[in-house]
Amino acid sequence: MLHLQSESTQRWLAQVDAHLDEILIDHAHCERKAATVALSLMNAYTEDRALCTEMTRIVLEELEHFQMVLELLDARGIRFRRLQSGPYGRQLNALVRSQEPHRAVDRLLVAGLIEARSCERFDLLRRHLDDPVLVEFYGGLFESEARHHTTYVRLAEHFASRAEVRERLEQLSSEETAIIAAGSPLPRMHS
Repeated sequence: MLHLQSESTQRWLAQVDAHLDEILIDHAHCERKAATVALSLMNAYTEDRALCTEMTRIVLEELEHFQMVLELLDARGIRFRRLQSGPYGRQLNALVRSQEPHRAVDRLLVAGLIEARSCERFDLLRRHLDDPVLVEFYGGLFESEARHHTTYVRLAEHFASRAEVRERLEQLSSEETAIIAAGSPLPRMHS
């Protein structure tokens, strides 16, 4: 369902254990960025009414999640602040082809893979953490991330055949696996 070719490793869970506050701050940034990506897609493909409708839903949900994470940070006394971005999103977005309609397909599939990895990580967090508030919180977000992933993959088929989309998804998923395996020393939601 999630089209990921790998699972997260113990290395990431060790980062979570050692730097949970920073992971939570990064999570807020991820939700904000996800809303921005959906808005950007809406702006780029305005003529696609179905895409715009779906992006509107995703923008609203991502902003709601952003606010929820901010409230979680406030409740824990964690100051929201800028963080240095990890390489994950930048490296995935570097794979996007420049010519349309390939660009649209890739942008949607990259967004979908990021949502899939978030979903996988939220599931890990809800099973790994001992904090009942965080377990419930990440359990609640799990479904929406999976739905967003599915939406992005489905919308890519507006720009290419199902077979082409699936082939490209496999290619990008393989690249995503390499990026996530390389990891980052920065404790981030996608490190």
